[in-house]
Amino acid sequence: MTDATTTRLSEQDVDAVYGTATALRQSVERVIVGKSDIVQLALVALLCEGHILLDDVPGTGKTTLAKALARSLGCSFRRIQFTPDLMPSDITGIHYFDQKAQDFAFREGPLIAQVVLADEINRATPRTQAALLEAMEERQLTVEGETTQLPRPFLVIATQNPVELEGTFPLPEAQLDRFLLRLKLGYPGEDDEDEILARQEHTNPLDAVQPVVTAERLVEMAAALQRLHVDEAVRRYAVRIVRETRNEAAFELGASPRASLALFRSARAYAAISGRDFVLPDDVKAMAPHVLPHRLILSTQTRLRGREVEDLISDVLNRVPVPVEDGPAARRAASSAAASSSGSRPAPAASSRPAPTVSSRPPDPPDSSGGESSWQRR
Repeated sequence: MTDATTTRLSEQDVDAVYGTATALRQSVERVIVGKSDIVQLALVALLCEGHILLDDVPGTGKTTLAKALARSLGCSFRRIQFTPDLMPSDITGIHYFDQKAQDFAFREGPLIAQVVLADEINRATPRTQAALLEAMEERQLTVEGETTQLPRPFLVIATQNPVELEGTFPLPEAQLDRFLLRLKLGYPGEDDEDEILARQEHTNPLDAVQPVVTAERLVEMAAALQRLHVDEAVRRYAVRIVRETRNEAAFELGASPRASLALFRSARAYAAISGRDFVLPDDVKAMAPHVLPHRLILSTQTRLRGREVEDLISDVLNRVPVPVEDGPAARRAASSAAASSSGSRPAPAASSRPAPTVSSRPPDPPDSSGGESSWQRR
């Protein structure tokens, strides 16, 4: 990676991020069949160092997805089965008296890992759920006054079953807001399900997954994303989408400023793994349905009418005006119109884009006349 003082990612940095993301996606998709979009969104959460809430029925591959990600990263992995009798110290760790050393020692809990699967998180009591808050937000644990820093990257993949609600404790809004994305894997299609059986006919493909990137490299990539270019109009577009949820009467509670940050950062990561060094309005629109729904509370009337939060998010996206690109094509068109009225031919505009380099990532989308997009200008 280039020096952190650089104001913007270089072409080499973008190629490196795209190449690594592609390798990770291919590694995970050897195990997870027919869910390319979910795998790509999981990579977004990794690059943002965010957390994922998988809200789906049992048996759809939630645990397998978490294991495939951990093995592809070469990261430590722990699975915690949440139950009503699970205590906070069961996941954070405890201090115990070591008779051999004649002193107190700290025994690490399963939460001290790089990829943590919190299975059926809504079955634990609010007290135990609250033990996750500090870990998820601050990347640290405090046990009996002693603070332990969690390893990086740190990713919590929590699952909950939307069908069985008896004996469960719904996650409070404060904890839901800590999850960067809420995803639903859903059932595979017929061909995909047949492919799953074929791949596991003789062996489990998860056993063959090997690390394709180190944890240190992933942390470097996450830091580099802070230098990915976001045009002011695109940034303001993300803010307006979030603010519109606060004005929507169907929502009792709109999205918070933390949601604005999550949408902004996830759009950056989505652009990076798509092979671009700049963010498009389409990146913001693509991430909004996964970043915002779990942060919103529907009003009583809206719930009685049976409306879904995803449909309301779609309505919000349709209402908020998408920023219009003010690229060289528009300026050349204006120049051409002015020249036509004066009877002179305008000189061709020189492109400010450097000569293309050989790259395996998709080329940056030019405007209709082949010039540089305004979204990628410095």
